[in-house]
Amino acid sequence: MFNESAHTEEMAQELRGVMDHAQKLIEATAGELDDRTRAARAMLEERLAVAKVKCGELEGHIKNKMQDADKLIREKPYYAIGGSFLVGLMLGWLLGRK
Repeated sequence: MFNESAHTEEMAQELRGVMDHAQKLIEATAGELDDRTRAARAMLEERLAVAKVKCGELEGHIKNKMQDADKLIREKPYYAIGGSFLVGLMLGWLLGRK
């Protein structure tokens, strides 16, 4: 029905990469005996779990909004064209003022 933008997919993959690196760091420090390392590892595990959940929720929310916008544009294309024209006109007017 709609295509995700390449930029959004790149950002999502970058975020997944950061989470993967954090998970590897957690696994690499599993044998450390230092209290500070254990505390930092525990905090990182907790935050990583929360980030994964929120990332999934955000991705679902964005997809739903994109589907809604796509549906609206397909149902009322002239509204989308008119709105885009007005926004462009306003930006041109604001940027043209000195």
